[in-house]
Amino acid sequence: MSSNCAESAEPANGVPPLHRWTPSALYIHIPFCTNKCFYCDFNSYVAAGQPIDAYLDALENEMRLTVAELSPTAIDTVFVGGGTPTVLTPSQMSRFLEAVRRHFPLAADAEFTMEANPGTTDMEKLAAMRDGGVNRISFGAQTFDNGLLERIGRIHAAQDVVQSIANAKAAGFANLSIDLMFGLPNQTLAQLQDSVNKALELDLPHYSLYGLKVEENTLFYRLYQRDELPLPEEEEEVAMYEYLIERLSGAGYRHYEISNFARPGSESRHNTVYWHNEPYYGLGAGAHGYALGQRHVNIKGVQPYIDAANRQLPRLERSGVSAEEAMGDFMMVGLRLREGVTQAAFAKQFDGADLERIYGRELARLVDQGLLERTERERGYRLTPRGVLLGNEVFGAFV
Repeated sequence: MSSNCAESAEPANGVPPLHRWTPSALYIHIPFCTNKCFYCDFNSYVAAGQPIDAYLDALENEMRLTVAELSPTAIDTVFVGGGTPTVLTPSQMSRFLEAVRRHFPLAADAEFTMEANPGTTDMEKLAAMRDGGVNRISFGAQTFDNGLLERIGRIHAAQDVVQSIANAKAAGFANLSIDLMFGLPNQTLAQLQDSVNKALELDLPHYSLYGLKVEENTLFYRLYQRDELPLPEEEEEVAMYEYLIERLSGAGYRHYEISNFARPGSESRHNTVYWHNEPYYGLGAGAHGYALGQRHVNIKGVQPYIDAANRQLPRLERSGVSAEEAMGDFMMVGLRLREGVTQAAFAKQFDGADLERIYGRELARLVDQGLLERTERERGYRLTPRGVLLGNEVFGAFV
């Protein structure tokens, strides 16, 4: 299908149909890392000994099969995540990025993001990235405290972050972001404040700041189960988050999403696709995709993915998304944005449906509780400052 918008499904049970259109966003997963961090539950594998070239062959075949099944018009955003995509050698990087450009028509002003770990981007690799079309890099810094870095299983040092940013700027990259984490084991508010101040000294257009989540299938989860993971008290973690908001907002950054801050115009366009619940291609081992009212998850293991993708689309599972489910998703992810959700955007996705007719009871209750507030912009709703701190209570209302 190559048109930008497909026919809507017929209404059922009073639920408006879901508009379906061809994705203009592309996610690609490179599942290789230099090591596995203690908190990480992403689909990633230590790169040593892995068949990386064979993986890139299979990935290119998935690209070919994907555009044959659902032909894109123009791709506005690309995000290469992992794992650590920058573990690829310069020649592997060039080959991979050339394949992306060959199979997917990139818009002239496309945002092309690649995740990177500090210390994995020398000048030769950065040149290969830039020549291949990458124009935005997101570095996983996590903290500028070397003791905390070691405690969470990171193998870079704080100085590696500074050097990597300097290298990226010297290579011509201006659109840069770093991730920081808070709520780490034994982390104090003073340590977080120091990391944020050092991050701001780098003068970047974008910062992502995430609270630690203890996920299953991680070393941290096993320690947590044995009561051996000394996490900060909830009050201190809240104080950390409030400090982040105050400090970055005071430095001129817009708190545009619960965990993200940017100078005006430097917001992540690709991630905004997710927060608007819009469709996207998802390629690579364990990748998720969403298109034409269907979600899919790819096969996760490296060799099983290679074997499958060399024959056919490497799907682990596919599932249809009803309009009712999609509306709940729209509210949960859309309310993460500080601008909130609007009637206009809701109507666009759901064939003119009225937001307050569908969710009037839930919205009224959350407004009464002081967690949501109405906005003048297109009959919208957004989180209040209190709602930002209690976001899960808000999102749960739309499950």
